[in-house]
Amino acid sequence: MTTSQLQTRGTRATRDKFLDVVRAGAILAVVAQHWTMPVLSFSGNTLATGNALATPGWWIITWASQVMPLVFFAGGAANLISLRRAESTRAWFAGRVRRLLVPVLPLMAVWLVVPDLLRGMGVPPQPVQVASAIAAQLLWFLSVYLLTVLLTPLMVAAHRRWGLAVPAVLAGLGVLVDVARFSDLGMIGYANAVIVWVAVHQLGFHYVEGRLGSLSRRAALAVSAAGFGVTALLVAFGPYPASMIGMPGAPVSNMSPPTVLLLFLALGQIGFLLAFREKLVSLPRVTAALSWLSPRFMSVYLWHMPALVVVSGVTVLGLGYSTPTPGSSMWFLMAPAWIAVCGAVLLGLLRLFERFETQPDGLVVTARTPQLVLAGLLASGGLLGLAAHGFAPLNDNLLTGPLPWVALVAAGYALAGRQVSMTRSRTLVAVKR
Repeated sequence: MTTSQLQTRGTRATRDKFLDVVRAGAILAVVAQHWTMPVLSFSGNTLATGNALATPGWWIITWASQVMPLVFFAGGAANLISLRRAESTRAWFAGRVRRLLVPVLPLMAVWLVVPDLLRGMGVPPQPVQVASAIAAQLLWFLSVYLLTVLLTPLMVAAHRRWGLAVPAVLAGLGVLVDVARFSDLGMIGYANAVIVWVAVHQLGFHYVEGRLGSLSRRAALAVSAAGFGVTALLVAFGPYPASMIGMPGAPVSNMSPPTVLLLFLALGQIGFLLAFREKLVSLPRVTAALSWLSPRFMSVYLWHMPALVVVSGVTVLGLGYSTPTPGSSMWFLMAPAWIAVCGAVLLGLLRLFERFETQPDGLVVTARTPQLVLAGLLASGGLLGLAAHGFAPLNDNLLTGPLPWVALVAAGYALAGRQVSMTRSRTLVAVKR
């Protein structure tokens, strides 16, 4: 390791405020996008849904609002920092797997019963299906992120041996997958759900231990221009759509499954933020906002869509409200009020469920490393199944609905090991001796 890398490691021994700003900004952007996208109306027993970002010309907004690359970048940096500080890889696995799974448990418990409750209240089946799918769809991120966590020790070793060659090779593999996908091998595209996001995750390592974290403003802007430039070229001359999120009725999505385009978008976004890093971390009230949001990242992410479901159910189904035409004066007038009401409901949900995100300190985890890896794989599979199929009334789908997927997540959580206090752990060790 070079002297500059050692110095970088030393300077980032404390919590990196820039990463917190990136995570906070990304979560807020996700929430804002999801709350403003829906175009809703209810007639008869059918809820009509549309996407405001499908408005002609609004695709450009997605180049900034599609922030999942930033989430994986910040996650990669945070994972490397926390792994470096951990007493062992086993301890790190245990903390990461449990910290990701615990906040999901109340969400699953609630949505196992909500569809049946809604049907019992007389809500028609189609709106219930839409709500149940919306509540589960964002679990795809946790599924993929769990896999990046399990791969982190291996990818860190690869990073320290081969450096930038690792994301470069992953980018090449991503291109090959896209070529196969667009050559009538569509299902192979889902390989990029791992390849692309692991590559972006790897860029976080280069922020912590590499030149990416020490770029001058001019160099960072050059990286940004290159990233956005390649993205624009691939959109203009390749098979990629201009929108960075999936659009209703579009034959191709850059997001589901992800295309290699998102890796170049990541370079554009990361370079831009790095160019203004000092200003971002010194903005007024940033510290206060981060101190509130940082312990609640997962809870905000998991519960902002259920908050949207509540507001939509009351206003659209209950009061007959229809979303104004996106881009109209009425749409711009109503959007702040809509966001404010969704925010109020989210705050209420956080009061109930944010406690699950806080993990006690000073605990020893009893599971072994292979068991923890198996726990992560099982939970990842269960979360992916829920994201793909959604929740559904148990009365209709006891064995083919969400229950098997929930069981996989619960099994992963159980295998992650029980936690005991350090005092009790020492007692148990003494007894065994």
